[in-house]
Amino acid sequence: MQNGPAVRRRKLGAELRTLRTGAGLTSGEAARLVGWHQSKVSRIETGASGVKPGDVRLLLDVYGVRDAQLRELLLMLAGSEDMGERNRWWHAYRGVLPPTYRDFISLESQASAMRTLETTVVPGLLQTPEYARAVTRAAVKDLDDDSLDTLVEVRLARQDVLRTRRPLRLSAVLDEAVLRREVGGAEVMARQLERLTEAARLPQVRLQVLPFGAGAHIGLTGPFVIFSFPSTSDLDVVVLDQLTSSLYLERKEDLMAYSEAFDTLRMHALSPEDSLEYIAGIGDGA
Repeated sequence: MQNGPAVRRRKLGAELRTLRTGAGLTSGEAARLVGWHQSKVSRIETGASGVKPGDVRLLLDVYGVRDAQLRELLLMLAGSEDMGERNRWWHAYRGVLPPTYRDFISLESQASAMRTLETTVVPGLLQTPEYARAVTRAAVKDLDDDSLDTLVEVRLARQDVLRTRRPLRLSAVLDEAVLRREVGGAEVMARQLERLTEAARLPQVRLQVLPFGAGAHIGLTGPFVIFSFPSTSDLDVVVLDQLTSSLYLERKEDLMAYSEAFDTLRMHALSPEDSLEYIAGIGDGA
């Protein structure tokens, strides 16, 4: 269990090691081909030290990696600044956003799929501006209006991942408490429920409600997010949000446990179609 940047370094290093062995090269041979000392390759592969995007490009060229999507993903993990505005828009908010949040956004922007359990609030990717403002105001103490505006702006900008040419595939299980908790007042909540209904009809979004009638369930331990990435599953990661930081789980055992937990939650939740009716019923005051 490590902070976000450390996780990214290790995952990048592990993937580079896999690509090197797949190319039939030892670490010493790879080092000679790019003009480095073998220890530098070892430090990169173990995540002991960071690596510049230019160095990643050199290694990918030596390993014969031509998959554009995989190259882009690995360069993102290395912190590349030249990958297009969609992949680095949050850099403009460096002075406002904590490193773990920026790291979360960068992973979200490159993921091909996201599975999330929410037990308290609507997922950020599906929030209305008014709901996002009310949640942020409640969650962050002593926030001035300008900072609040900025955080809401970031929250809404994140939602672009659902509208790109290759949109993020979002699968969300919402505990009924998310829908019943009145955030921002009745009007704000009514519009938020409408927004959920609109989002649930998007082909890239699968929304399911876990009703109170389902009883106790494995998700009672708290919300979580599982990011999955194109081209490789070795970069998948689980994110657990806490009050002042986020925890990143990367071990295969953790990924398997949370993936199985999510599958179990989906089985106990209402179907997407029944979930739409359930949300409508709550909106109508049923």
